Amino acid sequence: MGPYLSQPKTEKSTYTGKNQAIEYAATHMQGWRNTMEDTHISELNIENDVHLFAVFDGHGGSEVAIFAERHFKEELMKNKNYQQKNYEKALTETFFRIDKMLQDQAGQEELNKIRGASDEASLAGCTANVALIVGKTLYVANAGDSRSFLNRDGKPFDMSKDHKPDDELEKKRIERAGGFVSDGRANGNLSLSRALGDLEYKKDNRFKPEEQIITALPEVKVTQLTAADKFLLMGCDGVFETWDHQQILNFVAQEMKSTQNLQKATEKLLDQLLAKDTTLGTGCDNMTCVLVLFKS
Repeated sequence: MGPYLSQPKTEKSTYTGKNQAIEYAATHMQGWRNTMEDTHISELNIENDVHLFAVFDGHGGSEVAIFAERHFKEELMKNKNYQQKNYEKALTETFFRIDKMLQDQAGQEELNKIRGASDEASLAGCTANVALIVGKTLYVANAGDSRSFLNRDGKPFDMSKDHKPDDELEKKRIERAGGFVSDGRANGNLSLSRALGDLEYKKDNRFKPEEQIITALPEVKVTQLTAADKFLLMGCDGVFETWDHQQILNFVAQEMKSTQNLQKATEKLLDQLLAKDTTLGTGCDNMTCVLVLFKS
């Protein structure tokens, strides 16, 4: 059995919410893939005027993505730097904390429970694209190839960049840690160079967590939100395979203008991005999109 179904699963799960400042819709669609391995977080007011959104795109199984969805908020809010309002540092430390929890026995047991297996260690991992909105400041922490961009005055303002093994800095780290890059893949296998989980690439005790072949170290980008910022769009890599950011922005902005309905906008977007068949391989992945509207 290959990675694709004979017909795509186009049923969607959409989660919505709003308050005085923000409205959101988060939509999942399995698409052509045999299994659904994406998860997300969409939580308003984790404390006063602080909101948390995230996309976790699993690979090799859904268990690490499910684990991250379950634990990220709690671990972030427990973090001392978070409590001291050092949000950039808190986000970075929380990425590493999730990885540490995955390595511990309790974490391994939880992963086995999620996947209904206990014979061997989980080899799964997931990307993590996490947006923390604190008042008018937006922090996006990213590890992997899920993405976020703002609609800033009708133009996409990227809040993350993909981490690919071919990138010069990533390749240097991979090779220093004893790995190699072949056909754009770390050790000829993984098509990204940063992720949560993927513990088989993080075992060399000679190296710090940020120096391993695959690292959970996120890049954190910070920007001040102004009236120019209409919405934030987050998605797993499946959302970005067929259209560029401007095309996605234009489609969502037009849908919002005509329907004023975020759920319709995200669901229609995924329908537009889904491939008609699997011959090209693009538009065939799981798709998760989180749309966050800033009310002016």
